[in-house]
Amino acid sequence: MAKNSNKLPDRDTGANEKKAKNKTTAVAMAEKRAKQKKNQANQQKKQRGSLREYFKGVRLEMKKVVWPTRKELGSFTAVVLATCAAFALVFWGVDSGVLAAIKAICF
Repeated sequence: MAKNSNKLPDRDTGANEKKAKNKTTAVAMAEKRAKQKKNQANQQKKQRGSLREYFKGVRLEMKKVVWPTRKELGSFTAVVLATCAAFALVFWGVDSGVLAAIKAICF
């Protein structure tokens, strides 16, 4: 008897090829992730630097600061003190008002 030639090709070979391809891509992606983690660790080590380098950077940045003049410093101080006094008066007034309201209601 002759074999049936109308039979469909075996599907397992295609599925196995896809599995193998997916497996290799998964391995490649895992390797890529491992390399990325290693690169990140190396970058963090490079960014750390020494304490001496840190203070050199601080010194450089402090040289770039534009310090206020004596006159500006006096006026800024006056503004800060006036603002603090104004807020203190507002809070004292609100606190006194709430206390008076509570005394009127409860006692």
